Amino acid sequence: MKGLMGMEAAGLLVAVPFLILAIVLSKGKGAALLAGYNTMSDKEKAQYDEAALCKFMGKIMYGISFCILLMGTSELLGQPILLFAGVGLLLGLVLFAIVYANTGNRFKKREQD
Repeated sequence: MKGLMGMEAAGLLVAVPFLILAIVLSKGKGAALLAGYNTMSDKEKAQYDEAALCKFMGKIMYGISFCILLMGTSELLGQPILLFAGVGLLLGLVLFAIVYANTGNRFKKREQD
């Protein structure tokens, strides 16, 4: 009998840190955890709306957590379609996040008139 002691648990346990990070980021905190942003100079960081960037990345992390849970549930239930759905959603989400975050200067602070 399969249980949560094998590979099934791995996918479910991996989702926990992602959920914790999603919660922190969705509150507008934790910008130091974002790769790229934390390597900017203070002058460059001042040009960005840190809270908006964190909240966006928090939403993305919730989506990634869902995908990981879906893949873990696939193994638990023996339903490979859930694995394919999870991987497809994950790839689509990551692609969307990369394009959205890097186009249109969405997270740059607006000039005060």
